[in-house]
Amino acid sequence: MGFLLRVVVNAFAIWIVTLIPALGVSVIAFEPGETLQLVLTLLLVAAVFALVNTIIGTVIKVLAFPIYILTLGLIGLVINGFLLWLTAWITGFWNFGLRVEDFWWGVVAAIVISLINWIAGIILRPSDKR
Repeated sequence: MGFLLRVVVNAFAIWIVTLIPALGVSVIAFEPGETLQLVLTLLLVAAVFALVNTIIGTVIKVLAFPIYILTLGLIGLVINGFLLWLTAWITGFWNFGLRVEDFWWGVVAAIVISLINWIAGIILRPSDKR
């Protein structure tokens, strides 16, 4: 259940980022490109992004731990942008998926996605009332 919820929240966050044209991030829906196909494409891209973040992101964060300490965690912003760019590269092999025009705007888009995920995590966190 947690993975599905994370995919839906990521899909929503990616959709919000695509609404900001200055970031140069877009999602190309598969044919015929209507609303249902856009939603399914967003969910597929979000699933790929969650897998990339879980598998590759964890390895990079463990290996870059000394750099995290030296930069007081600011390298995490660049790593998140790289993971978003990597997701766009992976989905670029298809005729649909995520497109990131510029790496540094991708870093900004990753920051926005992280903020949306953080806010959604606060809202959707199960309460511990006993």
